[in-house]
Amino acid sequence: MTKKLQLAAIALLLTGATLAARAELFHHKDKPPKSNVQWMWQYGPPPTGGRENALVLDPRFRPFLAETFKAPQTFWGNAKTGYKPLAETALDFVSIPDKVVTDGNRYLTITGCVFRFCPDRGMIWLDLGQPQPLAVFAAINWIQQNKTPDEPDAEYTLWVFPNQPLDAEHIPPALANSIAHWTAEPPSGSTVIQKIRNAILVAPDGTPHPIAPATLGANTITLPDTQLHPDTHSLTEQQNP
Repeated sequence: MTKKLQLAAIALLLTGATLAARAELFHHKDKPPKSNVQWMWQYGPPPTGGRENALVLDPRFRPFLAETFKAPQTFWGNAKTGYKPLAETALDFVSIPDKVVTDGNRYLTITGCVFRFCPDRGMIWLDLGQPQPLAVFAAINWIQQNKTPDEPDAEYTLWVFPNQPLDAEHIPPALANSIAHWTAEPPSGSTVIQKIRNAILVAPDGTPHPIAPATLGANTITLPDTQLHPDTHSLTEQQNP
């Protein structure tokens, strides 16, 4: 009888352990793991500037793009030869790094341009203050009609690809602020501020939503000449009339 009681006790213990393990498994399934992109923060700028080249060359950067930006895109490439995956497009648009800017101990902005054609520019923006960080790839793409990029009246389309759904009426102010400062500076090698004619907010499923450029912050501020390239924390803003 004693042996039977011992076996029954062992069975109960094993059953309890199995149920606990299953409960723990479902508990973790209900809580997705926190994305590990904090490594990017180390590339934020010291007082003399950021390490933008090192960030783009970091072996974790390409996997980050591939895991984060998966929406279909139809502006880089063409219907005949095919459009590039969004992750490869993002890499093209920051292949010539510009700078890495941190803000508020929470936001990270990475900018750059297309190899041998800096009028086409890219920005990757991260909100690291969330368990699942909001990441946005934005591209300024030249509209190839009438005006060349070195002319003041040349026009561009701003494409914005968030990795999470964004309400067009509730764009995060920090994102709009980063786009405002980015579009207030000319491309590398130019003195001409780019005129954003159109803006397209693309949902994670690839659905495009035309949106007023100013809603995203584009062309909404003017920076004094002496403050075109400072750290974000020291920028002063002058609203356009």
